[in-house]
Amino acid sequence: MRLYHHPVSSNSRRVVMAAQQLGVPLELVFIDLATAEGRIPLRAINPNEKVPVLEDGDFLLWESCAIMQYLADKTPGQTLYSTEARARADINRWLFWGSQHFAPAVGIFGWENFIKPMIGAGEPNPLELQRGGLLFAQFAKVLDDHLADRDWVSGSILTLADFCIASTLAYIEESKLPIAEYKNVLTWLARVQALDAWKKTSF
Repeated sequence: MRLYHHPVSSNSRRVVMAAQQLGVPLELVFIDLATAEGRIPLRAINPNEKVPVLEDGDFLLWESCAIMQYLADKTPGQTLYSTEARARADINRWLFWGSQHFAPAVGIFGWENFIKPMIGAGEPNPLELQRGGLLFAQFAKVLDDHLADRDWVSGSILTLADFCIASTLAYIEESKLPIAEYKNVLTWLARVQALDAWKKTSF
């Protein structure tokens, strides 16, 4: 199987981490997102022109959480994505929450403080950072409260939900993310960062 990716992409990283944890070998195909020419290969495999994209024979799959689920379902005996209905629904809940609520809030800081300076797109927009701060405070508290009495996001073991949400926090310092007060999140993140899957995918 091939994964079209970029190493700085948090969405790509969560897939690679899940594959590492599952023991699924992936051929990584680098996509240069910084140039229009580099994005050309994406046009044929993803109408959104975004990474990651998984190629498994004649099957193309985009959207990082869907790819993680697919890889888990193809791995006998795996524990990252429960087959029990309620446990799987809870993992899905946090996958969707991470994608719909948490990642967009974190992404504002990533774009304004990290990506824009990297690509020469101007100074951070203070109004956007203010908006991001309100969103991040709302959703970081949800996660922090949830993690007050548990080691992992969904249940008592590591799941796809942990990789989904943790990958969003890969660039805390570069993004100047206001996360210091959320101690439970930081404790949980350190637990994820201690995994080989995280260490092997650090950029």
